[in-house]
Amino acid sequence: MDWMMPVVVVVASYLLGSLSFAVIVSRWMGLNDPRSYGSKNPGATNVLRSGSKKAAILTLLLDAAKGWLPVALVLTLGPDWGLGVGVAAAAGLAAFLGHLFPVFFGFVGGKGVATAVGVVVGVNGPLALATVLTFAIVVYFSRYVSLASMVAAVFAPTFYLFGSGVAWQATAPEVVCLAAMALLLVWRHRDNIHRLLAGTESKLGLKKP
Repeated sequence: MDWMMPVVVVVASYLLGSLSFAVIVSRWMGLNDPRSYGSKNPGATNVLRSGSKKAAILTLLLDAAKGWLPVALVLTLGPDWGLGVGVAAAAGLAAFLGHLFPVFFGFVGGKGVATAVGVVVGVNGPLALATVLTFAIVVYFSRYVSLASMVAAVFAPTFYLFGSGVAWQATAPEVVCLAAMALLLVWRHRDNIHRLLAGTESKLGLKKP
């Protein structure tokens, strides 16, 4: 049936996203479970607190790859199966949701920054570059990684609207995917928002007292 292939792709993308590489890499390298220390967030930043830069970099790359791969595969191979941009966007969003709510890890996942970047790279390379530059600029001036992550996520769908030839098409699948990820990413950073407002959020390069 025509509807079966998109469903299979979306479900497979969610399952791929559900692989919490922060936990997997830490176990493989004999490190403590990242859900047991620091922010308890299963992500690359918290893995870095284990003292292993190698584990943190590997986690970052794998988390990004699981967001990029479903989108790239659908955009590359999908046309032969009747799959278009809409399915690619849905696959990217499914992978992102898998990272946030991983079925293999009790639906307790990370904040999704690296996976979201991977999805954006799959959707549009120049868009990814603009988003990463936005992140870097905000980090440089504010020293807040959390703030930079949220600002970059919110700007991503805006950049796409005005720079990809689909200006004002706010219902384009790619825009809906990017906007949904931005909203979810901001929601996952709600504790960081409270700390930012209270002036207690940690800055890059500075240790907490």
